[in-house]
Amino acid sequence: MTGKVKAVLDASAIPALLQQEPGAEKLTDDVPECAVAGAVNMAEVQSGLVAKGLDPDEAWEDAISTVDALEPFTGEQAKIAGSLVKKTAPSGLSLGDRSCLALAISLKAEVYTTERSWKNLKLGLRVHVMR
Repeated sequence: MTGKVKAVLDASAIPALLQQEPGAEKLTDDVPECAVAGAVNMAEVQSGLVAKGLDPDEAWEDAISTVDALEPFTGEQAKIAGSLVKKTAPSGLSLGDRSCLALAISLKAEVYTTERSWKNLKLGLRVHVMR
């Protein structure tokens, strides 16, 4: 990671950033330069872009352009994500959501999302709800 800010972008934050949707301004200029996304979430983003009609390679390039690094889904993160199921069940979080949170927890990073249900999570990390 090259920059000062350590931030993890959720699969909902990346399209908001790409399309400059409301809330994208909360990602300051230095955050995208230092942001990472997990491979699971990047697959979600690419899938959404392809479903909207983009060529798969173009969708991948667009999605990946928003982050400084793409992080693999590790065994440690899998264990963290599995452990979060009871804490996040009331908010209806998916495996993809929990994989994003697991990455942020493992990196001790902040996380950016558009998912309002994450606002009340008590997981020992800072969650920025973009809108």
